[in-house]
Amino acid sequence: MSLAERWLLPDGVKEVLPPRAQKVETARRRLLDLYDTWGYELVMTPLIEHLDSLLVGVGRDLELDTFKVTDQLTGRMLGIRADITQQVARIDANHLSNQGPVRFCYCSTILHTLPANPLASRNPLQVGAELFGHSGVASDVEIISLMVETLNAMQVNQDLSLDLGHVGIYRGLMGEAALTADQEAEYFELLQRKDLPEITRFLAGSGLPESVKTHLTILPTLHGGREVLNKARTCFADVEMIKDALDYLDAVADQITRRYPQLDLYFDLSELRGYNYHTGVVFAAYVPAFGQAVAKGGRYDEVGRDFGRARPATGFSADLKTLVELSALEDKPARKVVRVPAVEDSAALDAVAKLRAQGERVVPMLDETVVEDAQQFTHQLVQQDGTWVLESL
Repeated sequence: MSLAERWLLPDGVKEVLPPRAQKVETARRRLLDLYDTWGYELVMTPLIEHLDSLLVGVGRDLELDTFKVTDQLTGRMLGIRADITQQVARIDANHLSNQGPVRFCYCSTILHTLPANPLASRNPLQVGAELFGHSGVASDVEIISLMVETLNAMQVNQDLSLDLGHVGIYRGLMGEAALTADQEAEYFELLQRKDLPEITRFLAGSGLPESVKTHLTILPTLHGGREVLNKARTCFADVEMIKDALDYLDAVADQITRRYPQLDLYFDLSELRGYNYHTGVVFAAYVPAFGQAVAKGGRYDEVGRDFGRARPATGFSADLKTLVELSALEDKPARKVVRVPAVEDSAALDAVAKLRAQGERVVPMLDETVVEDAQQFTHQLVQQDGTWVLESL
């Protein structure tokens, strides 16, 4: 291995350098302040936990994404968090006694064994919010609204569209179809690809009743505008669980449209992202400039069960570094960058303190013999008639 190769970062692992690092930090503060105004409490979860805590219950979906290491103190297996939601559920279940709704927000680095998609890094900076303790349209609408406000605050909202789905539709059809485990696994895989010819071939040899075949053939075609919900009502009129899910989507869409009439709503009734994880509505935000969802979430009422407190929950998350890359926010106005000579004059130190209190960047010369990059400075502090004043460079 050459010296140059030795210092290369692992594939998919990204670092953030100046000045972008400052933009990311500014964005982090902006969003956490936004969540605070909505009543969301900041939590800081540990980077590493016992593996059985990270992967218990619905967290098992994260097993292939989670780096695993051995604790040198105890010999137990530890995991490096691949998602923060599971940790927040543990906090809600074990550290708080609130019986009513509780709101949390966070912004921390997570780590994935593999990138979530071709555009993703393996060390995203996950920002998000979770609402525990309420089951119903109001909490899902609040979380979706906060996700939209996140993208508005970051100005990642050019031609923004919101995709909505509900895992109850698929579950209702599976309850009706009574497929074997192998059949359901095969159909699920084909459905995620929306491979209509292969779905037709699979159903032709399945031995299922014709009504079931019709339902399973129609499902992958149900995507588009609001009219999709009406079409689904007609196609699945005899499946009660699906009717409830469609009513729920209708109610969510009504409220979101009233709040954000300019927002483009798209419905995909076969969207099963996080199927084993989510229990109700699922949603994702897209912009044309990015080929993947820029933020996503959904309802996951079972997430805390294995921690001893199965409270209803809903939330969303995004990669803050991706939001910064897509952001149309203008850079902060340029500050003065002031060079100060290497002196221990009390008046000069007072002038430096005053400039820093005003938010200016002040860089003292460490030694008169040290050559600093002159291009970084816009001003210098000089002494004139016994007074320290700013002089433009």
